[in-house]
Amino acid sequence: MQHLYKIVFLFIIGFSAEAQELLSLEDAVKIALENNYDIKISENNSKINATNNSLANAGMLPSLNANFNNNNTELNTTQTQGDGTVRQLDGAKNMNLSYGVGLDWTIFDGLSMFARKEQLNVLEQQGKAELQAAILTKISDVYLTYFDLVQQQQVLASIDTAIIISNQRLTTAQNRFSIGKASKLEVLNAQVDLNSDLSLLLRQKEQYKIAKIRMNELLIRDIQTDFKVANEVTFEQNLDYNELQATAEKQNPQLQSQILTKKIADLNLKQVKGNRYPTVRLTSGYNFTRSEASLGFITQSSGQGFVYGVTATVPIFNGFLQNKNEKAAKYQVENAGLLLEQQKLSLTSKLSSLFTSYQTNLELIKVEEKNLEIAKQNLDITMAKFKIGTITTIEFRTAQQNFVEASVRYSNAQYVTKLSEINLKELAGTLKLN
Repeated sequence: MQHLYKIVFLFIIGFSAEAQELLSLEDAVKIALENNYDIKISENNSKINATNNSLANAGMLPSLNANFNNNNTELNTTQTQGDGTVRQLDGAKNMNLSYGVGLDWTIFDGLSMFARKEQLNVLEQQGKAELQAAILTKISDVYLTYFDLVQQQQVLASIDTAIIISNQRLTTAQNRFSIGKASKLEVLNAQVDLNSDLSLLLRQKEQYKIAKIRMNELLIRDIQTDFKVANEVTFEQNLDYNELQATAEKQNPQLQSQILTKKIADLNLKQVKGNRYPTVRLTSGYNFTRSEASLGFITQSSGQGFVYGVTATVPIFNGFLQNKNEKAAKYQVENAGLLLEQQKLSLTSKLSSLFTSYQTNLELIKVEEKNLEIAKQNLDITMAKFKIGTITTIEFRTAQQNFVEASVRYSNAQYVTKLSEINLKELAGTLKLN
């Protein structure tokens, strides 16, 4: 059994030491920008908005169509002339043929076309804001997952250290037992504690592997791709709340998108109001005509040439729908304004909460760093006393566990601080994308 535990331990340590690709944060972000499905979909949606932003979609350009009409009849016809003469023909054939090119152009519609064009411009801008929001969200996920892996690597290192100490303790207990200075119980307790540490390491490796799978999913690559990440977490300790808030008001994608939504509602109201004014259309074309009749004064005729005209439509009454449509559009404008104010308040609230957590966590890192130093000193002293047999195994185990717990708390404090920093930069729209 003793050899079995040593084999398991060596396997775990060997697994950790395998050669792995070092995935830097910059590389992870670059791969995500190139591959992530949500980013690609948002890019295509932005391109759709840009494609739709045209004079034609705004209704500002004429339409040109080719026309062809061919009507034929075959009738039993009776005609009474002015002098009383009656003419009759069974199966009289008549044909009317026309073809040509026609142009139709709305030159005035109450300025609605200009409001539609401006609305298309805003929709294009909104598409870009939504793309930026999608990019920031996914890159933030990459950041958070990356530093989660860093934190878990640090926890693994702490547990590895605990296992090394537990092995030393087991070896010491066995040596003491062999010379009659310790009981079998001390050896068994050391073995049980080592097994607990090995079990803890296996669980931690499981979490670490799952986090790797999540990272590979974000990078859209084989989920079994193995890699390692950096070992340290760096912080930006000089973030200023006022600067973050000012930047967020200008760059936060969600806020910018809501501002554009308000503009779209305003422009929609302009379009609805434009229905109160006349609509003026120009028509023009070049036509060819031909007709044939089996009975009548003219049995055949043809012609060709330009046709043109002007059509004006003035709305007078439509069952009060115009007033209702304008009222509904005004409510939409009001709702858009309320949602904008709500978004601003939500943004300020999130910034304030995250900044408070950020400042608290920076202080917490200092506290946990000191705790880790004390726990390390305590463990060193305890280990030295244990080797000469002046303390109990329970005291030794307590010191060992305190060291591991202090290491984990320190790593977690670093991760939580980094998480606050990343979320603050995401809200401000300043998260680095390269």
